Amino acid sequence: MTITFINPSNAPKPAGNYSNVAVIPSRKKLLSISGQIGNDIYGNVAESLEDQYLLALKNIKLIVESQGGSKEDIAKITVFIVEEPEWDKIRSASNEFLPSPRPSMSLIYVKGLFRPEIKVEIEALAAVD
Repeated sequence: MTITFINPSNAPKPAGNYSNVAVIPSRKKLLSISGQIGNDIYGNVAESLEDQYLLALKNIKLIVESQGGSKEDIAKITVFIVEEPEWDKIRSASNEFLPSPRPSMSLIYVKGLFRPEIKVEIEALAAVD
């Protein structure tokens, strides 16, 4: 059973490239993934917001894979960013690490994150068999 992504006809269309609803089958194992930042396995943080976004998505994918899933099992992401990104780079990273159709998504601008060099944090929900 796979996650079904829906944009209901009785609700406004999404403002961006994401789905309004992710329907998760009841027999899946739900993963609530803590906020991931743009760092590598050694703790090195990327400099740009866009590179941090790419690494954070990669980290989420690795976590999902550690539980036997794949990027197709990502149902929702919530992105916290501190500044306006270069959207073409964000789209490119999303195309690489998120399934199509896109999971449900929220993007929230914040004044700051837990350390000054952190420009993006992404948390996720995934459902694996």
